[in-house]
Amino acid sequence: MFDLRPVGFVIGQLVAALGVTMLIPMATDILYQNGHWQVFLESAIITVLMGGMVALASANRSHQGLNIQQTFLLTTGVWLVLPIFGALPFIFGEPEARVVDAFFEAMSALTTTGSTVFSGLDDLPHGILLWRSMMQWFGGIGIIVVAMVFLPELRIGGMQIFRSEAFDTMGKILPRAAQISARISTIYLGLTLACFMAYLAFGLPGFMALNHALTTMSTGGFSTHDASFGEYQGAPEYVASVFMILASLPFVRYVQLIGGSSRPLFTDTQIRTYFWTIAALVVSLTVYRVLANGDHYEHAFREAMFNVTSIISGTGYASVDYQLWGPFPVVLFFFLGLIGGCAGSTACSVKIFRYQLLFGAIRSQIAKIHSPHGMFVPRYQGRPVTEEVISSVMAFFVLFVASIGVLSVLLGATGLDFVTSVSGAATAIANIGPGLGEIIGPAGNFAPLNDTAKWLLAIGMLVGRLELLVVFTILTVRFWRG
Repeated sequence: MFDLRPVGFVIGQLVAALGVTMLIPMATDILYQNGHWQVFLESAIITVLMGGMVALASANRSHQGLNIQQTFLLTTGVWLVLPIFGALPFIFGEPEARVVDAFFEAMSALTTTGSTVFSGLDDLPHGILLWRSMMQWFGGIGIIVVAMVFLPELRIGGMQIFRSEAFDTMGKILPRAAQISARISTIYLGLTLACFMAYLAFGLPGFMALNHALTTMSTGGFSTHDASFGEYQGAPEYVASVFMILASLPFVRYVQLIGGSSRPLFTDTQIRTYFWTIAALVVSLTVYRVLANGDHYEHAFREAMFNVTSIISGTGYASVDYQLWGPFPVVLFFFLGLIGGCAGSTACSVKIFRYQLLFGAIRSQIAKIHSPHGMFVPRYQGRPVTEEVISSVMAFFVLFVASIGVLSVLLGATGLDFVTSVSGAATAIANIGPGLGEIIGPAGNFAPLNDTAKWLLAIGMLVGRLELLVVFTILTVRFWRG
């Protein structure tokens, strides 16, 4: 049995840090003269004490580096344990609060999925609204670090292709994670502040601007209103679209840009493909809205731009119920959510680079069929791609589709209809936010679902956020045998 203390030390520290941040929504409730502040004080005390005790109990082995098994456990453990403690303010905040709803909301927040079981958001205490947004913001920076440090080391889903280009910080995983976190956090915070100021400039009240800035840059999608972004139609939709795109670009390019090297940002094939994909989809949907629905050009373009960007980035804001636009947009938005943004960003789902590698492998295979004796090697960014990377990407695609299928069947077994089951499974595994149908569509939420379905969806969010293979690997017997 391998030593779990290095894992416990890191998780304990993160739990304690999460408890300290609960003082911010506590202060917010005090500022707005809301008696709800005591909920956050109680939650903070419990969280800090529990996290601190685990960290202290594990501190005597904290100097050691992490092996591969410990790295897998740490990556999964963080996203499993933090939602448990993040749910405490929801549990303590309402006498009738249910554990399944609190855990679902916390898991949705930290995985930046954006699906919600809360109704009456406009009337919730300010502290609760801010806490939901803060957890999404923490989840956003957390997944960037995981994508840059842990997934390439674990060779998950083709992410090893980015090992050589991320940062020149060779050494142990944890010191490298700390260094990258510090550099990325500065950029992440700067973009969040810029988003906040832009929202203010275009008419959002201060508290609402702050919450939406946090959930925009994390591509999380939690809003302070039941109507989501339908409350702020107009110029704020353009602001949101710009920053959702910025958040779904590789953050390593921002680091390089600040370091004086702007060329990688403009030559990255992943970024160019992402922009062209968004442009093609926005134009197609705009034309459809004008011709099929008789919409005004600017309004059609704005709603197409906002909702396409929201879904492809995995943010999950909704400005309108696009299910009313007709069957073409409904089908388009379903498959749009399965694309995702760029690797090394806060975006979720499959990611653009995997489709590039998949199509490259297909082109190479077709060329081999035409010329059996030729040498055809898939390339990415001008570099040949190894067979290991292609195999990892293929395994990811197979597991991604299989996971959605299995979760859909399980959700159907709980009594949900076909559309709700399939779209719910897809939105959980891809961490998108809204599903389709009358219940979990852009105009609804996940509150009416049965408890079993909510637990299944919460598990799906965790599996999808950690690129599937991280979680499934630790469930194998071979992993525990070392």
